[in-house]
Amino acid sequence: MKALETYFAIRPEEVLVIGDNFNDMDMIEYAGTGIAMGNAPQQVKEVSGFVTKSNNQEGMKLVLETFVLS
Repeated sequence: MKALETYFAIRPEEVLVIGDNFNDMDMIEYAGTGIAMGNAPQQVKEVSGFVTKSNNQEGMKLVLETFVLS
């Protein structure tokens, strides 16, 4: 993520990440907007600023509509 921040000249506060499992927790906590999928374990949801619907309920679509397209 830090390499991408440098490449695109953005700050961590400007980064939005979406994760659904324990391996995503570090990036969720690091990013300015950390989002957990609805099917993520509870611990992942707890470190996230926002929890979307599950993969099967178009959670990614909701995130894009809410945070990117609005």
